[in-house]
Amino acid sequence: MFTRHTASVQWQLWIVAFGFFMQALDTTIVNTALPSMAASLGESPLRMQPVIVSYVLTVAVMLPASGWLADKIGTQRIFLSAIVLFTFGSILCAQAETLNELVAYRVIQGVGGAMMVPVGRLTVMKIVPREQYMAAMTFVTLPGQIGPLLGPALGGFLVQYASWQWIFLINLPVGIVGAIATLLLMPNYRMQTRRFDISGFIMLVIGMATLTLALDGHKGLGISTTAVAGLILLGCAALAGYWWHAKGNSRALFSLRLFKTETYKIGLTGSLLGRIGSGMLPFMTPLFLQVGMGFSPFHSGLMMIPMIIGSMGMKRIVVQVVNRFGYRQVLIATTLLLALVSLIFLLVAMLGWLYLLPVVLFFQGMINSLRFSTMNTLTLKDLPDRLASSGNSLLSMVMQLSMSLGVSMAGILLGSFAHHQVVADSPAIHSAFIYSYGCMALIIALPALVFARVPANLAPSRTLTKEPGRSSTRLP
Repeated sequence: MFTRHTASVQWQLWIVAFGFFMQALDTTIVNTALPSMAASLGESPLRMQPVIVSYVLTVAVMLPASGWLADKIGTQRIFLSAIVLFTFGSILCAQAETLNELVAYRVIQGVGGAMMVPVGRLTVMKIVPREQYMAAMTFVTLPGQIGPLLGPALGGFLVQYASWQWIFLINLPVGIVGAIATLLLMPNYRMQTRRFDISGFIMLVIGMATLTLALDGHKGLGISTTAVAGLILLGCAALAGYWWHAKGNSRALFSLRLFKTETYKIGLTGSLLGRIGSGMLPFMTPLFLQVGMGFSPFHSGLMMIPMIIGSMGMKRIVVQVVNRFGYRQVLIATTLLLALVSLIFLLVAMLGWLYLLPVVLFFQGMINSLRFSTMNTLTLKDLPDRLASSGNSLLSMVMQLSMSLGVSMAGILLGSFAHHQVVADSPAIHSAFIYSYGCMALIIALPALVFARVPANLAPSRTLTKEPGRSSTRLP
């Protein structure tokens, strides 16, 4: 596929691909290990959501700065820093002896993870001709698709037959090889940059971090009610401050002109709310299988593979489905179906029909993937070219933020209904999961009200772009 490229460029593409693989693997491998981590650290498995939230939230808040840093300092230096930070954070995570230590080290990991993927995309854009960019991105993102497929099963295997520390230690050899290869083979591309909106960035970071902490502060972190109220006020003030700061400011991190595009406004709101519900699933499912049903870590990890396969398989027919039914119908239907399938999964497991669980998870993955792809395309389809990059960055940040909010809410629900008392595969824990899944299904279904505002006559064909050298079309 890359015969026209020099050997140096091919190696650079492989380096970016390994970075994508490391980041994608880490987002899925940890979920399966949470109960074992909890036992080792002397914590309840229902209070382990900060391990996920700290990483995902850090990625969300660092994303806006990563592209600017790459242009200012150079892609090689930032990509190398990302790999080093991610690997160093992984080593620290493996040495953690308390939950607070683990959460702090996951933040270090998250800073590296936040820079890895956006800087990798910029690197590909600079080293290959524009007409080959899509083919190159397909090549480098393939390992990123394999990561989620391997993550749950590999995490379960390592936890069951070694220890949970190995889910972090496996990043060490990959990180060392990646850092050496980056240092030796990747050029340090730089670009002229405008002044970074540091004040806007700080306000957004404060707003996202304080509101996320407030959400889980009282139950999960033991913060007093007064402190939680203070966090909420501070977060709202920071976001209001950013809105005032960005009003009429051409140098703002994210222009408010983005929200003059109706489809972007609807799509971004739907993505925020929709991914909160979807973000609960990867956290809840392994936890339910292990704590609620008594599955081993490896078995629960294997059960996640059908969901990933369904997700990957659906991407091939997204265009045909959206062309046939339209945006509004697809988004409303997939949102309601995802809520229904989540309840069916719980019902099938409780009835002991375990042979049906992979089938249900396969369909859950398909529906979720169709929903994600349609939401992303709807959000970006009508943005003017001058706002496309900013709009895509804001969407990426919102995606990560909503995932962290989803995990926090899942932890709150489980902790509230179980009162943090965990006896695996017991009637009490079954009741806690039943109530939690019921609330989760409602949260998943609610964004259908937002998607009902999508114009019924919105033309799907306007979002389709041809890949270079191919006659077929696909959603961007």
